[in-house]
Amino acid sequence: KKLDVDRLPIDGLMTLGLGLLCTVVYWAPVALENKFLVSNIIAWALGMVSLGAISLGSFQTGAILLAGLFCYDVFWVFGTDVMMTVATKVEAPVRFLYTAPPSDTPKDYPFSVLGLGDVVIPGLFVRFMGKVDEVLQPKNLSYFTTATFAYGAGLAACFGANEIFHNGQPALLYLDPSLVGSALACAAVNNQVSDVWEFEESGDEKPEEV
Repeated sequence: KKLDVDRLPIDGLMTLGLGLLCTVVYWAPVALENKFLVSNIIAWALGMVSLGAISLGSFQTGAILLAGLFCYDVFWVFGTDVMMTVATKVEAPVRFLYTAPPSDTPKDYPFSVLGLGDVVIPGLFVRFMGKVDEVLQPKNLSYFTTATFAYGAGLAACFGANEIFHNGQPALLYLDPSLVGSALACAAVNNQVSDVWEFEESGDEKPEEV
């Protein structure tokens, strides 16, 4: 079919224009300190697309994935300097940058960094718990609300540890136990532990491929 000129997707054109503008600004020969918000916007867009396109499928899959990435993150942050090098040296929209709070201790890097994977992977789990809410209809505590607060608490603990110890922290070290532990605790309160542990998304609930 030919494109109906009278019905151009204005929202799509605006999104395309914003995306092109962000791309041009991001690749402009300007110091990252002056364009980190643009980098954050691009990273946010990538994260939102990922959250809408990927499904964990089952609670057990999500728990195993988070457990594996927990070990992965801890090893590469504490055991090597690879993660810190990628976070501070590689200029790409695969992280969120926040201006570091004022401190008497001089810092080699002017930003606090949160990797895109530290948002998307736990975000998929939080989104999945929303599906659990819809199907199981808990009477006492909402799984989605609990997971959301657990993510916030884990992230706050991560940034707090970063400020206390003055070195990079693996965010999944705090996020993964917080999410899985709170989900199981919430299931215990709702007397639905086995239902949550064995929960799987049906085919029509999974996001469509894009």
